[in-house]
Amino acid sequence: MTGVLEHRRTYLRLMRQFTLDNGFFTVSEFQNAAQIPRSTAQDWVNRLVSEGCIVIRGGKRGRSAATYAAISAVPQSTCRRLFTTVDGERVEIYHDCMSGACAAYCGYHHLLAGGMITSVERDGTLLRECARIGRQDIDVGLLPLPAVGVTAIQNEGQYIIQHIRSIGGPAYSLSDMMAHADGVCKVDIHHTGSTTDGKVWTRALRHVTIGIDDTDTKEGGATFALALALLTHVSGMKGVLPIAHHVVMLNPSVYRKTAGNSASFIEIAVEPESCAGIIERSKKFIAGESHSPDWGIAVRRGFILPAGLREFGNLVRTEIVTRPVAEAAAERFGVQIFGGNGVIGALGAVAMSRLPHEILLDPTKDVPITPQA
Repeated sequence: MTGVLEHRRTYLRLMRQFTLDNGFFTVSEFQNAAQIPRSTAQDWVNRLVSEGCIVIRGGKRGRSAATYAAISAVPQSTCRRLFTTVDGERVEIYHDCMSGACAAYCGYHHLLAGGMITSVERDGTLLRECARIGRQDIDVGLLPLPAVGVTAIQNEGQYIIQHIRSIGGPAYSLSDMMAHADGVCKVDIHHTGSTTDGKVWTRALRHVTIGIDDTDTKEGGATFALALALLTHVSGMKGVLPIAHHVVMLNPSVYRKTAGNSASFIEIAVEPESCAGIIERSKKFIAGESHSPDWGIAVRRGFILPAGLREFGNLVRTEIVTRPVAEAAAERFGVQIFGGNGVIGALGAVAMSRLPHEILLDPTKDVPITPQA
């Protein structure tokens, strides 16, 4: 099912682009662009014609091939990516939208509805929602009621199933758009009057945070740039979806620093069986690209942070921390560390993950001990 949906999204995008550029396309043009056999290309064209996604613009005449056109050049889905990570009885939902306004709308109404959603954050077009596994009924309707909400979250082994109730525009998104988002495996829809209920299947991925520090020298390099390059690098691996890149300011009084003493961390969603490969790939990449032999990385699985790990984040911001202290903290909280003395700042960056930019970037602010989940 997942492969079919991915092919469908890719092929429709090609057909839509041909329609935008030339007004039509032929089976041969589509076949060459998609790099698939002629018979497969014809099967997909026939299928999408029957589904009403494309139309026959001109029939075959002599040596002239039949031409086709996508029904609409309007983006088929404003939902670019929709995926989930699991940590115990908690689920984090990531919805990457084409529009920051649409992401804000969904976040507002999901939080208003309550249901299984416990917190909502938005970073540009990326909506991040924490939720509980379970079920809670909600009402949707016209204001002051929410237009959309999550009534249940199921963990079915390899999959997370969101039960979503909606009306109006959100119902259109649920029934006509979400199935086309990268990361969505399946969508089931049920209409009752003006209300639309849907089940959205996504993979149950693991959340991985990687902290990076001490990769630069006074002669060159920048840790934030190498962290961003690592995010791009590992995102090219099968089973990996990028989430975010952040910069963290540490103790500005540390004497061995190249500038203001900043570290970085990245967040990715990973297929469980790919975690070990990600760690090895990250070690090799940072070791090969770092300007400094003191480079260090820290890797943590899961998005729920214990309070004690937050305390270490506060420590690296206010004191000069030794490596043995960092090693003890890493072992206590199940964080893997690799490399030189950069592991101190890398672990500090991981300890401050999930904090707002206003705290991450201001070294004068205390790190809240109570973690966000």
